[in-house]
Order: sequence, then structure tokens, then C-alpha cells
Amino acid sequence: MSSPKILVVEHQESCPPALVGEWLAEAGCTLEVCRPYAGDALPRLTSYDAVLVMGGDMGAHDDEAHPWLTPLKAEIRDAVAAGTPLLGICLGHQVMAVALGGTVERNARGQTVGMQPVGWTAEAADDAWVGGRTGAEVALHWNNDIVVSLPEGAVVLARTPDGEVQVARFGPRAWGIQAHPEVDAAIVTRWAESDRDEHVALGLDQDAVLAEIDDEVLTAHWRPLAARFAAVAGEGR
Repeated sequence: MSSPKILVVEHQESCPPALVGEWLAEAGCTLEVCRPYAGDALPRLTSYDAVLVMGGDMGAHDDEAHPWLTPLKAEIRDAVAAGTPLLGICLGHQVMAVALGGTVERNARGQTVGMQPVGWTAEAADDAWVGGRTGAEVALHWNNDIVVSLPEGAVVLARTPDGEVQVARFGPRAWGIQAHPEVDAAIVTRWAESDRDEHVALGLDQDAVLAEIDDEVLTAHWRPLAARFAAVAGEGR
């Protein structure tokens, strides 16, 4: 049997699939990366065994500046309806929410950066993707926007310590996560450099935030969940 074929929608070069891509490949998946910002045409999501929608600096409503977001939202609706497994990360999570009727806004508390505990809900226990969690997971956040209202029928699987939606199930086989399971300290250090002036103005100690990032812990927590998504992708084959 051929390996599950997963489409990766990458919104900008600095937000690659990175570790999640590596773990999916390790689990037997074949990845095809679509880079619409570089001129790639967006394919039909339903022609793949699963889809990974990545993060980016733009907002979920920035269709005018990033015109591929409009057809992507339509494709997400079709894929959810067809049962194609989807996983949206940060911006990808937000785009999925908006595409399906939810609301995304700038976080009134300001930018969330650094390590956060994952506040799993009771609904996560038997979920097809995160049901394999240990319950002790931590996640790396780097986001300004959040999902403030979920689409009809969506289920919250985890919340941040402030009560924001951290992980959601948008359909039987469609999920979004506000955090960044795909990144390591090296990638986040590059993001931090881009945000340095803003963080200095806010009085945020970037060095302290970066020092808390533990790549080994993050890998231990999210590699098994990447393997579970790979298994979901392979179920339809």
C-alpha cells in the first residue's frame, strides 16, 4: 500500500512544517508542500489523504493582501464536508475557524509568546487525534490573534491558562491548534528577532522566554500526536 499523501499549505518561508513535517514523514507519509506566496496554485484539498495548514504573520481575514486565503477557505469547507483529515496550526487553525463560520480577533490581552500548559478538556479523552495525549503536554505559543467564537458543531479540546481556545475539533477529522507543535528553539529565535523592537517596547524579556523552550520536552509531547494524525490520514486508504 502506498503511503498517505499529505498536502502542506505553507503561507510564508519562515513558517515551514519543520518538525511536524519530519514526524509525519517518519510515520510513513509523503508530503507535498504548496507555497501560494511563491506562486504555487492551490490544489483541491480533497485530492489528498490529509492536509496540514501552516501558520504565518498575516491574519485570517487578510484575503485582499494574500488572495489565496479566499479559495483556501472554500477548499477547507469542501474538505471538512468530505471528511478529509485536516490539521491547522496557529494561522491555519484561525483560517479553518473563519472558513467554517467562527470568529477570529486580535487577543485583547496582547501577544502570547512562549511555553504554555495545555488545558485539555474532557472531550479530548476519546478524540481521534489527541486522545493519545498524556495530559502533561506543554505547547509553544507565538500569536496575536485567537479564535473567539467557534463554528457551529466545533468542540474545544484544550484551553490556555487564560481560557482561550487552544485546540479545537472542527469536524470529525478536522482539527486546529493555536500553538506551534512544529517549531523548535532555533525557529522561534528567528521569529523573536523579527519581533524584538515590539517586545522591547512592551518590556518583554525575550531571552527569558527563549530560555524556557525545551526542544526535547516538546518533541516528546508532540511527536506521538503527529504519528496519530498520520494514522488518521492513512485510515481512508
